[in-house]
Amino acid sequence: MTATRPVPAPIGGDFVRLEPLAKEHLPALFLAIGHPITFAGGFGRGPAGYRDTEAGFVEWAEGYFTWETGNPYAVILVGGPHDGAVVGVSTLGDFDPENESTHIGWTAFDPRVWGTAVNAETKLLMLGLAFDSGFGRVKIQADAMNSRSRAAIAGIGATFEGILRRDRPRADGTWRDTVVFSVVVDEWPAVKTGLEKRLVRYAGRPVLFRDRPLA
Repeated sequence: MTATRPVPAPIGGDFVRLEPLAKEHLPALFLAIGHPITFAGGFGRGPAGYRDTEAGFVEWAEGYFTWETGNPYAVILVGGPHDGAVVGVSTLGDFDPENESTHIGWTAFDPRVWGTAVNAETKLLMLGLAFDSGFGRVKIQADAMNSRSRAAIAGIGATFEGILRRDRPRADGTWRDTVVFSVVVDEWPAVKTGLEKRLVRYAGRPVLFRDRPLA
């Protein structure tokens, strides 16, 4: 199967749906992820990338997300008292069809849904989209200082590949070491089964907001 960048379209799940990110989503996305704790682990090029106003966030987001070369998605809750709430963003990008490689990144979630079904189902849907589109390798990476994201990536069954030292600058001018994981097509059936088993624990229960952590 020839790898092809998928045409952006909504993707439905039991707990979340992914909608192609539009500028109209940005005010709601600011309410979800526009908090220092979200940027503290390296999202948005780190803490110095944080913008504390909606206008500043929108301006930042217009330059940060790969609107033309990637497929960014708004992550939206399905069902329950928060049905329709934007709770995060993630992108399928860095498309390399010749080498059948792509990258899930530019990801952040509302801290109130950390530890819920949201991350697992988002990864299930996006990995499925990548492999259904003919890609054979999906990279997922994190700033080395982000222990929470590193654990979450390992927890979905991705394989640790190594650390790229002094890989890219953060917004404050310091240099980031990047921890690289991947899932390849031969591993996908086992990874998919693992994610589906995780989601069974939440079956029949919509995602509820938790108290937003302070650190």
